[in-house]
Amino acid sequence: MREKLLPYGRQSLDEDDIQAVVDVLKSDWLTTGPKVHEFEEAFANWVGAKYAVSFSSGTAALHGAAFAAELGLGDEAITTPMTFCATANCVLYQGATAVFADVCDDTLNLDPDEVCRKLSSHTKAIIAVDYAGHPAALDELRQIADRAGAVLIEDACHALGAEYKKKRVGSIADMTVFSFHPVKHITTGEGGMVTTDNPQLAETLARFRNHGISSEARQRQESGQWFYEMSFLGFNYRLTDIGCALGLSQLGKLEANLERRREIAAQYTRAFQGVPEVCSAITLPATRADVIPAWHLYPIRLNLESLPVGRAEVFRALRAENIGVNVHYIPVHRHPYYRGRFPATSRPGSFPVAENAYERLISLPMFHSMTAHDAEDVIRAVHKVVSNYAAKGEPVDALESRQSE
Repeated sequence: MREKLLPYGRQSLDEDDIQAVVDVLKSDWLTTGPKVHEFEEAFANWVGAKYAVSFSSGTAALHGAAFAAELGLGDEAITTPMTFCATANCVLYQGATAVFADVCDDTLNLDPDEVCRKLSSHTKAIIAVDYAGHPAALDELRQIADRAGAVLIEDACHALGAEYKKKRVGSIADMTVFSFHPVKHITTGEGGMVTTDNPQLAETLARFRNHGISSEARQRQESGQWFYEMSFLGFNYRLTDIGCALGLSQLGKLEANLERRREIAAQYTRAFQGVPEVCSAITLPATRADVIPAWHLYPIRLNLESLPVGRAEVFRALRAENIGVNVHYIPVHRHPYYRGRFPATSRPGSFPVAENAYERLISLPMFHSMTAHDAEDVIRAVHKVVSNYAAKGEPVDALESRQSE
């Protein structure tokens, strides 16, 4: 057993990051200053997009994308239930309806066939999620969106640095949304970004995060002007110069962060595939041939048919070993708010692939400052717990096992 809990994710900061923030604290601008543009330009260049617009959080960035897509009352946006609630909430913020479609069994990303089944004359956007850092089926979803006249929004909050058919995520969808929360590949504390190749979308996003105002304080100061106009109802979703300075410093470490995450994922996969009793009790995350994942998460699925216990017992046993496992995610339609507001589409069995996966999912620790010893601790704990339960006898009925959760 580890002496100290290993979290499932955490930030990694060094002296360069700290100094970058200190330098801004000593400067004339703490917010809406020069670091905002510098970070946006560097980020757009890194992902291969023409424009990048920063936001105060990934959630704010999603809201900005939903606004720029002109979602409104009577419109529908198709998205996945296998995500954090912010992906669907941004649709509701605009008064539109979130329509869920089930996921593929291998990647747990939106199933294009299921998306086609949910299309209607009201479909205005498709919001794909790159679950765990594995890009969604972007070509297929692009074709569906084009046929429907819908905007394709990619929630890539898990997937900074991922590649799809030799293109970096952020350069493919109409708008791609990123998060800089501390557990992500780089952090600004809280923060987000939307990338796009469309200048009109970029302009709308920039105004939306600034109250709907046509110019920012620094622009007016530099031009010696005071006049500004609010052209639509926006929000104060600006990311500070403090956060952008940290983001710039972190961006320089992104390649190394991605490489380390991929090393950890490979270490896990080799270790679990090499032990038959473990391999038979868990399903490892899949990687399709045309993608390079970013590995925000390493989600395993328990083969409950091979175990005498449910997910709750395995989860608690791993926590007892001081391995900070987590679960991603409770399907959005199963949250009380969605059950109350959309009862017709929130019944058990509405999205069988997502629901079945949820009952089995456990996310193992995955962050780029993990050491080889940390990863070995995780591997030993999984071997110990799964082998111990597998040796206890016949599996219980899956429903019975879930009643303990």
